[in-house]
Amino acid sequence: MAGGSRREPWGTRLCTLAGPILVLGSAVVPVRAGPPYVTDDPEPVEYRHWEIFFESQWLHAGKTVLGTVPAVEANYGLLPEVQLSSTVQLLLKPSTGSPMDYGPGDVEIGIKYRFLQEKVGSPQASIYPAVILPTGDSSRGLGEGTAQLFLPLWFQKSSGHWTTYGGGGFQTAIGRSSERCWMFGWEGQREVSNDITAGAELFAFSHQDDYRGAEIGCNIGLTVNVSPRHQVLGSLGRDITGRNQLTGYIGYLFLLGPNKE
Repeated sequence: MAGGSRREPWGTRLCTLAGPILVLGSAVVPVRAGPPYVTDDPEPVEYRHWEIFFESQWLHAGKTVLGTVPAVEANYGLLPEVQLSSTVQLLLKPSTGSPMDYGPGDVEIGIKYRFLQEKVGSPQASIYPAVILPTGDSSRGLGEGTAQLFLPLWFQKSSGHWTTYGGGGFQTAIGRSSERCWMFGWEGQREVSNDITAGAELFAFSHQDDYRGAEIGCNIGLTVNVSPRHQVLGSLGRDITGRNQLTGYIGYLFLLGPNKE
């Protein structure tokens, strides 16, 4: 697959609602997409298989550094063509009156359903609705303070060593009509060897709220197969709308399932 571990060798997955971007105003990571990028792919985890990510991501803007240290994402093939996902995270951010605030952030739960298989003349496609539960302490900037909903649609097409996928969706804060936006992203990747996949993406967000305006950004990433059950993946990126924000992601993926040695 393009965005996960269901294909040998494991292809790059593009990093919740907006991937590896840490929002400077609130230090909250939006709903996750596909590590290590913002854009996600439509391919679910194989039936009765697990993907478990141990990961960290950061944002550097001026003299400010924010991060998740660490986050854990678990994806399970609940049914054929259906993936159940959950992400928990610990957030690190600057705080007034103390060096840093550190604690649990919001929790994301999602379900991916692939309704269209890839064919010679058509792509595969999935829907991947997700909700962020307000479990973090919003008074310390470690959570949004209200539930978030993300409704995306993803497409993918492969040819030889090349794969491209992308799409987008709508994000909204439940009960806060002023906090909503559209997200779009597209990624291309190539298997450089049996164990290495490289990729790049371009993504965009519409106006999000009073603090977070429209944004366009890009990422480059790499995934390395250490063994059939172990991968290391990372990405670096920046916005291209003049904010001078740099982002990074590093993760380790552990695969479990009936067919994994």
